[in-house]
Amino acid sequence: MPMAGQGEGPLRSFTEVTSIPNNIPVDIGHARLGVRWVDVGPPVRAEIIVMPHWTDESPHHEVALGETFPVGEETWRFADLDMSSEDEWEVTVRRVDENEVLEPPSGHLWKPARLRPYGHLDEAQLQSAEAALGHPLPPDYREWLRRNNGALPEVEHHVPGVPFSLLPERPLFGVHPQYPLVDLVQAQRVHRDRWLSPDWLVIANPVGGLLVVSTQPSSANVYFVHELDLVGPPGPPASAVRERKLRAVAWSMYEFVGRLTPKELDHLPPAQMLPPGTSTDPGNYENG
Repeated sequence: MPMAGQGEGPLRSFTEVTSIPNNIPVDIGHARLGVRWVDVGPPVRAEIIVMPHWTDESPHHEVALGETFPVGEETWRFADLDMSSEDEWEVTVRRVDENEVLEPPSGHLWKPARLRPYGHLDEAQLQSAEAALGHPLPPDYREWLRRNNGALPEVEHHVPGVPFSLLPERPLFGVHPQYPLVDLVQAQRVHRDRWLSPDWLVIANPVGGLLVVSTQPSSANVYFVHELDLVGPPGPPASAVRERKLRAVAWSMYEFVGRLTPKELDHLPPAQMLPPGTSTDPGNYENG
């Protein structure tokens, strides 16, 4: 029996494949589809919500990657999951037709950051650091610092799409006056003062550039400045030019940690096969 508002026959979706971002339902014609949560498993799972236009009921379907669920008289498949962080992801679903092509999943699954906090700070230690810096710490970063006092990455980490690598020997700075290489106050003299104004606080010196936060209490963003932009003379005019090239990578320290991902081999470019007889000895190259 036809459903209400469908005319003489069942409605058909106007697309055979769609992507559903987190917290944003997507319309496929006769229904909207949303995703309540995802779980990297194994197995990879998701709770998909079907919101038909012909009824107020919204059935929920918990499905594993590759499994199917009903949408009216159609069948759809949970086809892929791509995650850039714990809270930022996109689910791909595909209508099951007679000519359906089963493509293997290609999305990246989020893996939690493997960070080892150095400990915590009390109020006296925070105030001592602020006195040494010459300004208050921004509230969001101050709270993260209070709870963690910096953090040591156990392996190489990155934020997908941002060209830096956080290494065990290049951690997130903390208050460690006895260890200048990882001390937040010393980092400003070494890494900030030549390139940026005191409006910014360097929180890490990863391979590829600097990670900074604003010293203004109204901003909690974490920014990245590329090492190729750390050029030119010192002084306010040149610093202003460099600061215009800052790129926001997270809305807060906690979101930044949530976006940090251990760097695995599948993030590296594919190996290239060299023809037989090819030598990589630099001494074999002519003219430099």
